[in-house]
Amino acid sequence: MTFNNLLALLGGLALFLYGMHMMSAGLEQAAGDRMKAILEKLTSNPFLGVIVGAVITAIIQSSSATTVMVVGFVNSQLMTLNQAVWIIMGANIGTTITGQLIALDASKIAPLVAILGVVMVTFMKNKKVNAFGEILAGLGILFIGMDMMKNAMVPLQQSEAFIHAMTTISNPVLAILLGAGFTALIQSSSASVGILQALAISGLIPLSSAIYIIFGQNIGTCITAVLASLGANRNAKRTTIIHLSFNIIGTIVFLIFVHLVPFVSWMETITSNPAAQIANTHTAFNIVTTLLLLPFGNKLAKLAQLILPIKPEEIEDAGYNIPLTFIDEDNIGSVPIAISSLRKEALAMLKLTETNLQESMQALYGEPFKLDKINKREKRIDFINYEITNYMSKVSSLKMNESDSTTCNALYKCFADIERIGDHAINIIQYAIDGSEYKLSSSEWIKDEIKQLEELLEKSFALLFTYRLDSQNDCYEKIERIEDRIDELTANYRQKQIERLYEEKINAKDCVIYSEIMTDIERVSDHIMNIIQECKRCNFTLSDELFESGIAALNPAS
Repeated sequence: MTFNNLLALLGGLALFLYGMHMMSAGLEQAAGDRMKAILEKLTSNPFLGVIVGAVITAIIQSSSATTVMVVGFVNSQLMTLNQAVWIIMGANIGTTITGQLIALDASKIAPLVAILGVVMVTFMKNKKVNAFGEILAGLGILFIGMDMMKNAMVPLQQSEAFIHAMTTISNPVLAILLGAGFTALIQSSSASVGILQALAISGLIPLSSAIYIIFGQNIGTCITAVLASLGANRNAKRTTIIHLSFNIIGTIVFLIFVHLVPFVSWMETITSNPAAQIANTHTAFNIVTTLLLLPFGNKLAKLAQLILPIKPEEIEDAGYNIPLTFIDEDNIGSVPIAISSLRKEALAMLKLTETNLQESMQALYGEPFKLDKINKREKRIDFINYEITNYMSKVSSLKMNESDSTTCNALYKCFADIERIGDHAINIIQYAIDGSEYKLSSSEWIKDEIKQLEELLEKSFALLFTYRLDSQNDCYEKIERIEDRIDELTANYRQKQIERLYEEKINAKDCVIYSEIMTDIERVSDHIMNIIQECKRCNFTLSDELFESGIAALNPAS
């Protein structure tokens, strides 16, 4: 290969990549924010998520672009890890469309398509027309670049050394590493597959060697998402682990499959076109891998969490919508297991509400607080409550006796009471925020009073945790006495605040706000009483190390 041929090859690659970039930019301009909205909303159903990922990737011609977008959504908490799985699977299917288009050999009409697109971009004033023109121009330039690469490689047909190297890649592992390395270098599996097709069209590489390079290309395309996740949170990094896991598992499965059946012969009998053979192999790899792993999508998410474990601070810092700690919605199991999981999750949720309440009450008398962390915990509490409702609908389909049914209903009510405690904590923090119209103007008179009520509530929470939501009468009676004491104190403190008002130590606004605070504290105590009353109805027992470690991990104060 001469220097001119090398320049032609690099120029063709440049046009190929630029064409893909133009198509992507044109589509983004034409679709606006609708593409993001589609990704965010249509991912609750696995099959729909796969279809959305495939269609969008087929249009923008880049699985890397789709995956990077998904990493961004997960990083900004607009999408959960489980939702991201389906989009990634679909993206792997959608990216194969480029190879199929190249196999059609549209290079003869490519200049016409490019000219039409350029005319639309240059001479039309309508922005939507410009966007579609950019898509057409990009498509035409892509095929022109492909044709340039193909022509530049023609002299290699006479190179014995190159032909020997390409036709004797007998080691599958080396071929996979070659495909992965080159694709990672140019950050595009579509471009990498296109180059491989150009080699095949020129008769420089047989399908028996190319097939392993294709497997490697699917792994190499993950590099873009990996780079995009470097500055992102840990949950976004798990998204790239899912992408890598998908392609690595697919490669392992196909390596075994290729050695058990005459897969290469099957691909060669479908068509004699070398470019189409490579495109079909690429498509088959991604479709079959998706079909195999589709039932295990949530397991891929859990594998990512196993490889990159959840840290305690992620509850606060990385978002509220990470999966539940003790509940596996895909594996309910027996009724006793479901009930045990519900109780553990309830206590974990209770720990979050206790922390929020404690920080909110301390903020009333001047202790520093971080509002964003309190709000994140509240979002997490609401998220758990929502997920529990979905889980309970599944548990209710199980056959259970009257005792188990009573227990499940009681637990469901406990979750509602815990969620309401969280709401009251948010109410209380509003009275401590600088600039808020509800902020207490003076807290020096109430510090000792709030501290005393805070200590009583801490004792109630401690009892719930000590007895693990147990039905022992001793726990019930202690919490009942605390509840009575809180009612007595809040009434006294309201009266004291009125006396301060008469003495002109405080203003009328502070008097009203303080009364509202007392109401919130009373309501919290009432909800704790509701919880222990529900527990009293059931024969609750719980004692295992998993719960202890789970509560320690979920404690935002740790």
